[in-house]
Formats: sequence, C-alpha cells, structure tokens
Amino acid sequence: MKLVSTMAVMAAHFAAFHAKAAAFPAYEMRDEPSIKSVADALDKIATAFDEYKKTNDARIEAVKAGNSTADFDAKLAKMDEHIEGMQEAKSKLEKIEAKLSRPGVLDGGRQQGEIKEAAEYRQAFMSWVRNPSDVRATGELQQKQRELKKANAAALGGDDGWETRSTATVTSTGAAGGFALPEVIERQIARLSVDISPIRQIATVRTVGSPDYKELFDVNGAGFEWVGETDARSQTNTPDLAEVAPTFGMASAKPQASEESMDDLFFNVEDWLTGSAAEAIAQGEGAAFVSGNGSKKPTGFLAGPAPVTTADAARAFGTLQYIASGQAAALPTSADVFFDLIYSLRARYRANARWVSSKLVLSALRKYKDTTNQYLWQPSLVAGQPDMFMGYPVVEAEDMPVVAANALPLAFGDFREGYLIADRVGMRITRDEITTPGYVKFYVRKRVGGKLRNTQAIKLLKIAAA
Repeated sequence: MKLVSTMAVMAAHFAAFHAKAAAFPAYEMRDEPSIKSVADALDKIATAFDEYKKTNDARIEAVKAGNSTADFDAKLAKMDEHIEGMQEAKSKLEKIEAKLSRPGVLDGGRQQGEIKEAAEYRQAFMSWVRNPSDVRATGELQQKQRELKKANAAALGGDDGWETRSTATVTSTGAAGGFALPEVIERQIARLSVDISPIRQIATVRTVGSPDYKELFDVNGAGFEWVGETDARSQTNTPDLAEVAPTFGMASAKPQASEESMDDLFFNVEDWLTGSAAEAIAQGEGAAFVSGNGSKKPTGFLAGPAPVTTADAARAFGTLQYIASGQAAALPTSADVFFDLIYSLRARYRANARWVSSKLVLSALRKYKDTTNQYLWQPSLVAGQPDMFMGYPVVEAEDMPVVAANALPLAFGDFREGYLIADRVGMRITRDEITTPGYVKFYVRKRVGGKLRNTQAIKLLKIAAA
C-alpha cells in the first residue's frame, strides 16, 4: 500500500511539473521529455542554464548597443521560472527517493529503534485520533501513556523524560491538556520541518528541557604570546563572556479533517497529521527565524540591533555588519560588492558559509559575471547538492526581504555558527470534535526559540536609500 501511495505522489508531482512547463511559450517550442530521475533533472537544468546564459549575453549586447531589452527580459523571466520549476521537481524526487530508502516497520508493528511501550502508545494514539467520540480509545491511550512513562523512568533512572509543567493553555496529563505526540511521529514532523524551513537546515539546533537555556560566548578569545622556555608568562586576557539566550514561543498548528475521512480505512491519518502540522509549523518558524521580534516567538537574525559597517574587531557583540550595495533601491551593478561581502567574513567562517535570500534575489544573481566574462552562478550538477554562487551554496528563504531602499535582502555566512535554534522537548496535541460539527480539529503545539549566536559569522548586504 505504501509503495502504491508513493508512486501516486510521484505521478502527481510529474503531472504538476509538466502542466507548469507547458505554459512556457516561445523559447522552447520543442516538447520537453518527462523527467524520469534526479540525474535526468540535473541534465535538463544544466541545458536550460546554458540557454539562459546565451539569452542573457544577448541582453547585455543589446544594453551596450542602446537597444531595447524588453523581449530579452521577458524571455529570461520565463526561463527563470522554468529552471526553478525543474529544481523544485528535482528536490521532490530527491525526497521521494530518500523516503523509499528509509528502513521500514519491524515485526510487531514497531518502527526501528522504537521500544514495545512506545509502539503500543503510538497505536493507541492513532486509535484515539481516529475515534473522536470513543471514550474507550481515550482510556486506552491514558493507560498506554502511564506504561510508557514507567518504561522511560526505568530506562532513565527515575526521570520519565516527559514535561510536567502546567500553564494556562497546556497541562501535563490527560485529554484536557492534550497528549504527547508519539516519538516516531514527532521525529517525522521534525524531519519534515527541516525539509521545509531553510534556516533550520543550516543553523545550530539544540534540544533543551527548559526555557531558561543559555549559551556563553567568549567575545575576545584566549590570550596568546610567544615566550622562551624560561621567560616570564604574561597574564592572559580576562574572558569577556557574552550571554546568548534564545527567546521562546509556542508554535501551534491546527490541521482539520472531516469525520467521514477519519472513518475511511484508506485515509493515512498519520501521514496527513504529520505533513499538515510540519508544513504549518515550519512556515511560521521560517519567518520567525529571519525577522521574528522575540515577543512570544524566536528572535530572527535580522531583528537584532541595526547593522553597522564597523568591522569585527571594533563592533559591539550582538550587532551584525553590512556591506552597502552602492545602488539606490537596487542590487549592485558589479560583482565586486559580493566579493567584499565574502571577504568581510573571517576565513574560519567562510569554509561553511552560504548565501541566503529570496527567489527573486537569487534569480538576479544568475546574471552576474566575473572580469573574465564567466558566469558566477553554477547550477547543481550533483544530486543532493545546492546551486552555487561564487563558489558558495545558495539557500532560498522566501521570508528574506525584497530589494528595496534600506532593505537587507541578502545574507552570507556560516549560519551553524551564527544562529541558534532551541527546541523544547516534546510536542503535544489536543483534539476538538465539538466546535465545528462534522469536522475534527487537532492542535499540535511545540515550544521553539531562536537567537543570533555569533554575530561575526554572518554578514549582510544593505540596499542604499532611494
């Protein structure tokens, strides 16, 4: 059944892609063969980008000759959309192939690494989800919850690994405050969130048990000097420690399904629940990790003190540095500014650095050349690898600002060093089958925090005022 479902998903992805590709006029009058694999997609992307470069070269010659570029601009816009469509198809195929290669269910219905009590809790949980009005399902789930807590406590030396806090909206036990999501489902949501949320893919992610989690960062580093064997040693620098405390918020998803669908044995409740919750949570997280104001949500990396031009050695900790675009309300006319951005970052951070921006900005980066007339953009030619700009990976984050006066539409840096995401242990879910007759609502909740970690590891491009 899972194989049939997966093939149906693949067919749907292919159909959607061809419907999109069929809408493109003019520049590709030929029929585009179907994409059969990731390797096939890579070949077609490479071919499309070669044609893109030729078209842009013609546009540049038209600019030099003083001729109109309207036709070239329209053609390039369509080609951008086509390339992005193929990249999206490639990404979906990669995820499907990865899913097919994952280990399956073990004997007894257990997932790999899942203990017997956890498997029984998961089965009782799915029965509870499917049976809104069955009090026996609720009772069975409560019993399996107690058994799982007992098993966890035995394994952890007395700590059951579950949260026991109580707040105005969340209680620790029973149907009133919701049940903990089974670990397998929680991992699925977390994995899908990583796939959807670009910042989560590249940042440092910690799992913490308290909202008071903090990290200490040594701003100055340890003192150093050269000495002879018998020379006196100078006093080392007094450590200048800065505190990084992520701000937390409650991320909540509210998927809804009809009672009729819940009764359908062929309706995959688990996949629907995890997919719906993951997409909603990841989209909210993605925006917060970029520009969240820290009020009941993470603090985004663009939401700190106003960035300045001051270099690392003289800049206050907690403030990012920016490089000016040199153009009023526009991206730079020369790639030199991007080189300045790269080399404003210390060598230790450049090794794992990447570009982060929105689709529109990344599309514009495809047009830049170096002094030898070579394009600085390199499409991915290897499965699982991102596109590159000036030798560094690019990450599309749709929540990044657009190009406008005083905006910060492009970031470059080592986000694993630069940004911290803190996930509280455990997700909880409550069910509401009352407020909307005929439908069952599920409220999935998790606590997540975020904060700039090392402000020397990320640099920004700032657009000049109009």
